[in-house]
Amino acid sequence: MTFLPDLPTFLAFSLAALVLTITPGPDMTLFLGRTLSEGRAAGMAAMLGASCGVVVHTSLAAFGLSALIAASPEAFLVLKICGGGYLIYLAFQAIMNGSTLNLDRRSTRSHSLLSNWLTGVGINLLNPKVILFFVTFLPQFVSAGDPHAVGKLFFLGLYFMAVAIPLSIAMILAADRFAAALKRRPKIMRGLDWLFASVFSAFAVRIFLTHGR
Repeated sequence: MTFLPDLPTFLAFSLAALVLTITPGPDMTLFLGRTLSEGRAAGMAAMLGASCGVVVHTSLAAFGLSALIAASPEAFLVLKICGGGYLIYLAFQAIMNGSTLNLDRRSTRSHSLLSNWLTGVGINLLNPKVILFFVTFLPQFVSAGDPHAVGKLFFLGLYFMAVAIPLSIAMILAADRFAAALKRRPKIMRGLDWLFASVFSAFAVRIFLTHGR
């Protein structure tokens, strides 16, 4: 099937998707916070909203990057190299600043499921780090001359959701224990930061070595 990446690319992306999902950030803060304050249904709605945002980012990246490939493969290569630099920046930020997970069990008012869903969509769509991530990260898994880039980029974006959603559901179902474990054991958070930094630094190095040949 033309939209399927090769096995090494698939495994590498799987690792990246897993690490990105379990590393605390704005999306996780939202759906775990809503779960703790308003219940599991609210957390699920917020998580599904963020997932819909991922579909939008995937679509924009797939069509935009594919158009760039068609117009200028050289420019696409430059984007990939810049993406490597951005991954290094993300790794540095993870080590220096750490993960963000500020959960508040108190809720000043109850939100409807639609409101929670819309909040999830908004936080995901308006997060500049998510936008930059999809623009600079997804291209690492397709080649500049790939005629099936659109299909592969769509597949990878949707596959990311297939990895992230079950893990997010598990976190929501165990929100109390999961949040308590992170708060009581800051070493877990630091371990996630170092895992994130190590994996994405490795991707960046691979990019630089590949285009340096």
